[in-house]
Amino acid sequence: MMRLTRFFPSLVALAICAGTTIQGSAAQAQGCAGVPKSCAEQAGGDPSQGWARAALDKSPRHREYVTVEHDGRKINVFVVYPEVSKKAPVVVLIHEIFGLSDWMKLQTDELAAKGYIAMTPDLLSGLGADGGGTHELFMTTGTNDPVTKAIQTLAPAQVVADLNAVADYGKKLPSANGKLAVAGFCWGGGKSIDFATHRADLSAAFVFYGPPPPAAAMSAITAPVYGFYAENDARIGATIPQATTDMKAAGKFYEPVTYAGAGHGFMRAGQAPDTSAENKAAWEQGFARMVKELDKATSGTKKVSAVSSRKKNAMVAAAAAVQCHDMAGME
Repeated sequence: MMRLTRFFPSLVALAICAGTTIQGSAAQAQGCAGVPKSCAEQAGGDPSQGWARAALDKSPRHREYVTVEHDGRKINVFVVYPEVSKKAPVVVLIHEIFGLSDWMKLQTDELAAKGYIAMTPDLLSGLGADGGGTHELFMTTGTNDPVTKAIQTLAPAQVVADLNAVADYGKKLPSANGKLAVAGFCWGGGKSIDFATHRADLSAAFVFYGPPPPAAAMSAITAPVYGFYAENDARIGATIPQATTDMKAAGKFYEPVTYAGAGHGFMRAGQAPDTSAENKAAWEQGFARMVKELDKATSGTKKVSAVSSRKKNAMVAAAAAVQCHDMAGME
C-alpha cells in the first residue's frame, strides 16, 4: 500500500534541510515556494546549472517535495502545481542520467506553467547518504560521476514500480483531473517509452533522445508516442528506423521528429547561457511541440491508440541497437 509524506508550511525549511519526515494528509504544503533557497541550493549543487537555479527561484508557482512510499521504499518527488482554476492533468517527468538536477526541477516548473501538475521523482532516492538521492550523491565528489554510476545500479523493475507509485499518487491528488502522461529525457527518455509498455492509462508518452524498448514489448503500448531527437546524435538517431518499423508492425502511433543541427541533450543544453543556436531552436520547438501534443492528448475523452506510426521531418541513420550513454543492460 502506498503511503504519502508531505511537508507542513511552518516546518518546511527545517524539514527539508534537516531531512525530517513529517507525515500529513491532504493539507497543502507551502513547499519550496515559501523558502528563499532549497536545501540543495543552500548546501551547494552543480555550478554549471546555476542559471537553472536562478530561473527556478523566480517562479511564482507552488513547489514542494513529497515522499511517496511503496513496498518499503521511499521516493522523493519534486512537484509543481499550475496556477489554474480547474483540475489539471498530471505529467510524470523522468530525469536524465544526471538525476534530479536543477535543470530537471526547472523543466518541471516550466511544464507546470503550461497548466499541468508536473512531478519528477528522484529515482536515486535512498542511494545517497542518510537515505538521500541525487543531491547527496553529487555532493560526495562535487561531480556527476557518483550520480551516473548509481543510475547503472537501478533495476528496471524497481524503476517501473517507482513510476507506478508516483503516477498513482498524482492521479489521486484533489486538483488532478484523472489524465496522465509521461515524458523522459535521455536515460529517462528510454524509461518513458518503456513505462508506456507497462501503463495502460497514459494519454501520451514523450521520448526525448532515448532508446526504444524491445519490439516484443511494443504490443502493450496504448498511448501515442512522440519522439524528439537530435540530428547530431547518430547513436540514438540510428534506432529510429527500426523503432518506426516495429511500432508500425505493432499497430501503434509513433511520431519521431529530428531537429536539425541539435546535439544529444538539447532540451537542457538549449537553455544554458552558452547554448548554440541549433540547440536553442531545438529546445524551443521541442518544448512547444510537447505542450501542443499534451494539450490535444489530455483535453478530450477519446484516447488515441492502436494507430499506424508515422515519420515527421525525420533525419535518421542506419538502425542499430544502442543504450542511452552506452549503458548495457540498463533497459
